[in-house]
Amino acid sequence: MKNKKTFIAVIVFVVVVAALGGVYYFTRPGTEEGKKQVNITVVNKAGEETTYEVSTEAEYLLGVMEDAEEQGLSFEGDDGDFGMMINTVNGEKAVYADDGAYWGFSVNGEYCEFGVSEQPAVDGDEFEIKYTIDK
Repeated sequence: MKNKKTFIAVIVFVVVVAALGGVYYFTRPGTEEGKKQVNITVVNKAGEETTYEVSTEAEYLLGVMEDAEEQGLSFEGDDGDFGMMINTVNGEKAVYADDGAYWGFSVNGEYCEFGVSEQPAVDGDEFEIKYTIDK
C-alpha cells in the first residue's frame, strides 16, 4: 500500500513539473534573430545621459550590452539564480544596502519584465539603464 502511494506521488510530481515546463515554453519571451539596431541610454546618479547606438545580432539585452562595450559601455554584475544582476555601470556602483540604490532597466519606456540575461532585444528597441534610489 505504501509503495502505491509513493508511486502515485512520483507520477503527480512528474506531471506537475512537465506542466510547468510547458507553460514556460509557451510563455517565454520571444527573440528576434539577425541584425538589429538597438539604443541603450545610461542615466548616471547625477542624471547625465550617455547613449550607445548598437548594431547587433544579440537576441538578449546582455548580449547587446556586451556589444556596446566596443563603444565604451562598461558593466559588472554577479551571476545569480535569475541571471546576471548588474551592480556597476560605467564605473558607478549602486549598492542597495547602503542607500537603496540600484540600476533600473526599461525598454521602450516600460520596466523590463526579465533580467538582462533573458530580456529579448528587438530591432528598434530603446533600452534605458538608470541609476535609481528606492525611497
